[in-house]
Amino acid sequence: MKTIEQTLQFMNMVAKHQGWKLNPDEEFILMLAEGLTTNYNRYGYYACPCRDADGIREKDRDIICPCAYCRPDQEEYGHCYCGLYLTKEFYETGKKPASIPERRI
Repeated sequence: MKTIEQTLQFMNMVAKHQGWKLNPDEEFILMLAEGLTTNYNRYGYYACPCRDADGIREKDRDIICPCAYCRPDQEEYGHCYCGLYLTKEFYETGKKPASIPERRI
């Protein structure tokens, strides 16, 4: 079983490794961490909490955090679909992530 603290460490590690920033809204980050933790404990992997997972790793491979759509979303909008991971450039603008179109079919 993963804890929320372990998930927060995972989120920070991914952001640091990729050169991204986490959304500065701590309450929002905690909500996403809770969703990721729930999904990990349910499925055994960090399925995106903003999308419906099947619970079958092969079917969900594209939505395991960070998802396959993260980079394209960042390139186009400056942040991922969830608003969890921001590019440094977007982060420095001080803007809040906005709703963006879903790329997953």
